[in-house]
Amino acid sequence: MRDATTPPVLILLGPPGAGKGTQARMLEEKFGLVQLSTGDLLRAAVAAGTDAGKAAKAVMEAGDLVSDDIVIAILGDRLGDADCAQGVILDGFPRTTVQAEALDDLLGNSGQKINAAISLEVEDTAMVARISGRFTCAGCGEGYHDSFKPPQVADTCDKCQGQDMTRRADDNAETVASRLEAYHAQTAPLITYYDARDVLETVDAMGAIDEIAANLATIVRGAHN
Repeated sequence: MRDATTPPVLILLGPPGAGKGTQARMLEEKFGLVQLSTGDLLRAAVAAGTDAGKAAKAVMEAGDLVSDDIVIAILGDRLGDADCAQGVILDGFPRTTVQAEALDDLLGNSGQKINAAISLEVEDTAMVARISGRFTCAGCGEGYHDSFKPPQVADTCDKCQGQDMTRRADDNAETVASRLEAYHAQTAPLITYYDARDVLETVDAMGAIDEIAANLATIVRGAHN
């Protein structure tokens, strides 16, 4: 049984557009958890000039991919920071079973473990429609959607009245479908891995944001027990 003083470690799995960022921010506010994404971790470690950060910088400047060992070292350093005392949500890591095993070893060294690997379940066809219709106000960053959240006045931001709207080049139906296919192929082994360890949780991510948040909150409360 996990010691009551050991902060929970949660993994959030979900394809592009499943709402991981939105839900992670809500969990941060509600439970004091810290969302940790691989990209943010790498950038912060490089900026801080830690040993692992220096190693990562050298690899990235050479145009190579940062190794699992370096990412694990950076994550280990970050988990020791004071703001992680209430628990963390890992977003974007692990991506493979090899990384999952390395993460288990890292956490085991400090008496921690994965308390829940939460898979946000979505319908691919709905995700294609959801993502391919997104656009953003370049001025203030407010997000919109062709079908679900159009601005009140066409091509004019409700928030700042700016008229410079941008779309991500890869937010088109063909690219989104390809990204979803790649995600499922990559994540399937992780689903099996965490299911075998009895920590897999699934949440229907096609419903209302508040309903999804309530289901996630139930899981997080269980992780604290």
